Amino acid sequence: MDYHRDARRPYSQCRECQLVFVAAPFHLPAAEEKAQYDLHQNNPGDAGYRRFLNRLAEPMLQRLEPRSEGLDFGCGPGPCLSLMLAERGHSVALYDLYYANHPQLLEQQYDFITATEVVEHLANPGAELERLWRCLKPGGLLGLMTKLVASPESFANWHYKTDPTHISFFSRATFEHLGKCWGSAPQFVGADVIIFHKPLSAR
Repeated sequence: MDYHRDARRPYSQCRECQLVFVAAPFHLPAAEEKAQYDLHQNNPGDAGYRRFLNRLAEPMLQRLEPRSEGLDFGCGPGPCLSLMLAERGHSVALYDLYYANHPQLLEQQYDFITATEVVEHLANPGAELERLWRCLKPGGLLGLMTKLVASPESFANWHYKTDPTHISFFSRATFEHLGKCWGSAPQFVGADVIIFHKPLSAR
């Protein structure tokens, strides 16, 4: 159903899961999308950037077993979260469609998977998140960071939607819907971190 429209594009909402999304005709071509990502200044030595990523890193570290093996999905051109986790004794493989495209990594299983500021870029987030869930070992953790939709009124003036590469917008209800599908209630940490714990009985 229709959710919002601005000068650039319309936004729809799924009646079932409440995801707000941009239809495919309004997605950027791959070359233009990558050009936008190339502008990002993600320096692992930047203390401010580390503080930003620590919003996900710290709650994950509190939950991880020692020497866990993980995957940073959508690591971008300057991986930093993986370094922060490695500094605490964990090993992290890197996958990114544009900067570390190693699809064989998505055929393996991990103790944890992280995706920081990634899910809002996904054209088919349901399928991608299902794939990541299958890559998690039973008992594993999926840690996500993304800004959450609050209401149609706040969405109208929300800076987050002005990025042309942002095409999928999640709310608490969307993640709660995912949790019901997976048998894992989402844990909301602060304003923009979501952690799922895969049940030991899951496959």
